[in-house]
Amino acid sequence: MNAQDLKSGAGPYFTPRALIQGMVDCIAPKPGETVCDPACGTGGFLFTAHDYIVHHYPNLTKDEKRRLKEGAFRGWELVQGTVRVCAMNLMLHGIGSEKSVPIKVADALAADPGERFEVVLANPPFGKKSSTMIVGEDGKTSTEKDIIERDDFWATTSNKQLNFVQHIKTLLKPHGRAAVVVPDNVLFEGGAGETIRRKLLHECDVHTLLRLPTGLFYAQGVKANVLFFDKKPASETPWTKKLWIYDLRTNKHFTLKTNPLKREALDEFVACYNPANRHDRKPTWSDGRSPHPNPLPEGDGRVRRARHREREGIGTEGRWRCYDYDELIARDKASLDIFWLKDDSLTDSDNLPPPDVIAQEIVDDLEAALEQFRLIAGDLNGSARVDA
Repeated sequence: MNAQDLKSGAGPYFTPRALIQGMVDCIAPKPGETVCDPACGTGGFLFTAHDYIVHHYPNLTKDEKRRLKEGAFRGWELVQGTVRVCAMNLMLHGIGSEKSVPIKVADALAADPGERFEVVLANPPFGKKSSTMIVGEDGKTSTEKDIIERDDFWATTSNKQLNFVQHIKTLLKPHGRAAVVVPDNVLFEGGAGETIRRKLLHECDVHTLLRLPTGLFYAQGVKANVLFFDKKPASETPWTKKLWIYDLRTNKHFTLKTNPLKREALDEFVACYNPANRHDRKPTWSDGRSPHPNPLPEGDGRVRRARHREREGIGTEGRWRCYDYDELIARDKASLDIFWLKDDSLTDSDNLPPPDVIAQEIVDDLEAALEQFRLIAGDLNGSARVDA
């Protein structure tokens, strides 16, 4: 059994196997490195990283194999039942044993564990719930705000996705690498969100963002991204120089059953990411103003189309481009919610997805909104009881 086979457990959903494989292929873990998932669910990131190392390094020494089995992986999970499935998954893939499972049953955000890792791969649970209902011995209920206050965090917030980003920064060794799935609000939310993004861009090398399509998760209506960053030593100047963004969302439609995400859908992104040398990257997008080795005459159709794209702010259809640090930091609230491709469905009815896909997307959005209202109503109801 693996993550994609279950609909329940820690958090509203589990991560599609194809996305896990693509993220691991980009991070490219190596023998001797420690790999952590602070919200490990059924262990998909951990055993996929293990399989990657075994496949890409077939000549491991006896000591390296023993370390891979006993000391290379570490996870945290909040739900006991999910941990049992995780332990089984890991043992089936050669990680741990019946006596020693590298998973801790605990709230990863509660405190800094003190351990540091070369690699962190994670898809923290989504959701906007900001308080927990407490039932006392006398049967009375009260609410307790889920605000995490830690000395190692840049900002105090009840947004657990922002807290996981800060926690993952803490977990990394200097020059350690992270790939974390985050919802859109992490990219644009103000207040603590802006503070955290500015600090992250300055103190880490935030080098890659993958905009994910909708329809990937069991949590309905989720719009998510994968953020890749490296932790760096203290510096007066920002470590982030360029953020490369791949848009796999615009004009892409996936569903859990009829059109699930497959690993080959990520082939272009992984090739653009260039795990072998991510400092050697080439954009697939152009604004039409880049110099051409053989200048074209003004009457050429390609020049006219480029001028039109420039006027309309469309650019070419390339899904891969970069933004300099100064461009990012100058954006309102240092927002990283950036897109540039034209959404064909907004302008051309011939490019609309099938009616069943449109209908399901509407249902997903409505269910997501309803779930948020339920959480808000629960918080208000609990507060009303306390006030009474």
